[in-house]
Amino acid sequence: MHWLLFVVLQLICLTGYATQCPDWAPTQAQREITALQNQINQWDDAYHREGRSLIADELYDQSVAQLNEWQACFKLPSPPDPLRTAAGSVAHPIAHTGLDKIHKDEAVGAWLRDRKDVWVQPKVDGVAVTLIYRKGVLQQAISRGDGITGQDWTASAQKIGAIPQRLPQPLDLLVQGELYWRLSEHVQARSGSVNARATVAGLMGRKSLSGEQASGIGLFAWDWPQGPLDLPERISTLTKLGFASIEPYSHPVSDLAEAQKWRDHWYRSPLPFASDGVVLRQSQRPPAERWQARAPYWAVAWKYPFAQALAEVRKVNFKVGRTGRITPVLELKPVMLDDREIKRVSASSLKRWQELDIRPGDQIAISLAGLTIPRLDSVVLRTGERAAINIPDAKDFHALSCWQPTSGCQSQFLARLTWLSGKQGLNMHHVGRGTWEKLLETRRVNNLLDWLTLDAPELANISGFGERSSARLLNSFNSARQRPFAQWLKALGMPPTGQAQLPDSWQALAQRDTEQWQAEAGIGPGRAAQLSAFFRDPQVLALSETLRAAGIDGF
Repeated sequence: MHWLLFVVLQLICLTGYATQCPDWAPTQAQREITALQNQINQWDDAYHREGRSLIADELYDQSVAQLNEWQACFKLPSPPDPLRTAAGSVAHPIAHTGLDKIHKDEAVGAWLRDRKDVWVQPKVDGVAVTLIYRKGVLQQAISRGDGITGQDWTASAQKIGAIPQRLPQPLDLLVQGELYWRLSEHVQARSGSVNARATVAGLMGRKSLSGEQASGIGLFAWDWPQGPLDLPERISTLTKLGFASIEPYSHPVSDLAEAQKWRDHWYRSPLPFASDGVVLRQSQRPPAERWQARAPYWAVAWKYPFAQALAEVRKVNFKVGRTGRITPVLELKPVMLDDREIKRVSASSLKRWQELDIRPGDQIAISLAGLTIPRLDSVVLRTGERAAINIPDAKDFHALSCWQPTSGCQSQFLARLTWLSGKQGLNMHHVGRGTWEKLLETRRVNNLLDWLTLDAPELANISGFGERSSARLLNSFNSARQRPFAQWLKALGMPPTGQAQLPDSWQALAQRDTEQWQAEAGIGPGRAAQLSAFFRDPQVLALSETLRAAGIDGF
């Protein structure tokens, strides 16, 4: 029962949500699942056969979890073994077991329940290797491969100083460990894995290894399959035999809180290697002869928080800003990233979105910029169904377009109102985007300045505005009338004038031509043309007349 609970929690926690099956016809389901399977096959082949990592490990894990979900939804066969292309020509005397991966506290708690004498170690982000000694001399090094057979890495291993070439005792010995790329004061939470694993995999895949390359490779000897029964004794004996001590990276844990403490510590502390999580392992395990090339019950990997999340695009919206800049915003199937729920992400610009050609159904990689702002990193997989999208024409939007909420102009007009009431404009307290959206929905605002004529009875008839909020809103509107002339110019959207000294009269500014604007300090030809166009635009002139009639200072 405990094992069943662990499996269920692991699947839910990897994606952050319970499975939601796509609404696909059987033919589309087969097409989408086959496309994802083919992509994963390509990643597997490149990594295991060529030593090239084409995708971040966490995105790979999430893609495999997505494939498993889809196959379960549509009752299709399980995917093939990802290690099928990794097999080599040399058999492992003792199988490499691999590890199941956990991503959430609940699954860790389920695994720890009823287990005793558990230890935690950082999960070094490198490539696994088997080292075989005969009478104390290194005889063979074998890549992990598919866990049963691997490639012969002996020639390269004999050049790596971190691998003892001769033991102080003439022992027959088999050690399993991780070859990693040496890093200085590496903090995983800050720098990520910096492609460390791919670096080592690429070097070990070469026919020859230079001395300089070999010196950059370290060894973390994480198991002695036929060694002493207890983990501490295995570690101390391997250290005496000349292997770098992993004692500083091995600690007993009795509960989830202790495991969490060490996971957080290694995630945020300087280490000499990249790590992508921690390994929880029981001190004692079955005899090595019974090990199999699959995840064991006595050890598990608890991964660090995702630095990147795989997200499905549900919809593409186009947000037009106050100056006419078009920003595509992708609505996502909600995903968890660093304990935050992410529902949408910006594609930065129309040009970038067009280059990536992102459509609903595509799988994208997202991360957090500055630990807070969702960021689009790349497209991981494109759906076969390329939905038609109504894309706005960039030529229709500019700094002097959309002064009314006409068809296609709602986004830019709302941006103008939000700017006008914001801190950079009239600084209206308690008036934000949501306020304007309500007024637009009821058609009370069809012009940038219609709010000047709103009164208490009119506001009281609008759903969502109570007596108190209506009074507060009217007070903000009335206070805005008293703002200085220069503040009103900014609120209307006048192009920046830098440090230029401007007259306190609309008429004086409106009479200037481009040459006169360019004569002002700090105003170049381009800005001068923008200012001249602004003060001559018919829509802007109409707004100035409204403000003059309302008695606003300067107009």
